[in-house]
Amino acid sequence: MAKRTAEEKAYAVSLITQGKWRFYTLTMPSDVLATCCYVSNRFDNPQEGFQRRLDKKRAKEIAAYVDEGLGTIPSAVILSAQPEAKFSVTGRGKTVRFSQNPQAFLVLDGQHRVYGYSLAKTSMRVPVVIYNGLTREQEVKLFIDINTKQRPVSNELLLDIKRLASYETPGEKLLGQLFDEFNTNPDSVLQGWLSPAEKQQGKISRVTFNTAVRPALSKFSQQDSASVFSTLNAFLAAVRQHLGERQISETFAEPTVFKALVDIFPRVARVVIDRKGDEFDDSDFYAAMSPIFHRTRKLFTEPGTSFKALSEKLLKKLDAEVLL
Repeated sequence: MAKRTAEEKAYAVSLITQGKWRFYTLTMPSDVLATCCYVSNRFDNPQEGFQRRLDKKRAKEIAAYVDEGLGTIPSAVILSAQPEAKFSVTGRGKTVRFSQNPQAFLVLDGQHRVYGYSLAKTSMRVPVVIYNGLTREQEVKLFIDINTKQRPVSNELLLDIKRLASYETPGEKLLGQLFDEFNTNPDSVLQGWLSPAEKQQGKISRVTFNTAVRPALSKFSQQDSASVFSTLNAFLAAVRQHLGERQISETFAEPTVFKALVDIFPRVARVVIDRKGDEFDDSDFYAAMSPIFHRTRKLFTEPGTSFKALSEKLLKKLDAEVLL
């Protein structure tokens, strides 16, 4: 971090009252903010700390975002003034003054942004909220309120809208195209089983789909959604047929089951290609997977929480058949 001094700073503010709470809103340079804040986490201070442990990777991503000069971070960092700040209000309540001390302000919300600002080479003006005169109990209550009353955007929704902002990586773009193809193509075996923007009971979310399919993409020689869709759709059609025959179709959308089944796809595909070459269809996948579904109903109805453990059990059955 930058060298910290005890220089006095002064900024214009507005006083805001919300119920019993009073706080000041202002903006200050990010490099100044980074020199006068600290956090109190449960790991380094188990007696009084209440923050989570810092994720340095996330902070570095914020620093890079700032240095690129193309982004904006409009959300306010929320602070609690400490005695070391020597916090005062002057100018008929229009100006606050404080000492630029490393222990001046306790961060109630925004610790990753503050640390990211300290790593950035570029300074930017950022919004800040300052509470003054809080007890430690009040600080903890505010921290709880901030982190429980404000619901974050779901990962499913973020993935669904990333393409609108042209924010997708090439891998995310392919997964997005593939998910949309499975969701809209009349020939898709997943039609009606997918939920694009949120988690839904009995449906496969984008997050589950991406987690399951991403590793399998490396096995395809042609990295385009049409080629991947054709092969993966044939595989999943065979899976659904097997599950349907055993009257356990509902397990198909269970995250552990879906991820485990897609995890074994490359191995099943190799068996099919060894037998049929490049000319194959749903029935070839169905035949190749028959050993996997023989006397395994309980594996799908009681899959546990580890898709890797489930996929290993399924592959053992497949390999035992292939070696015969």
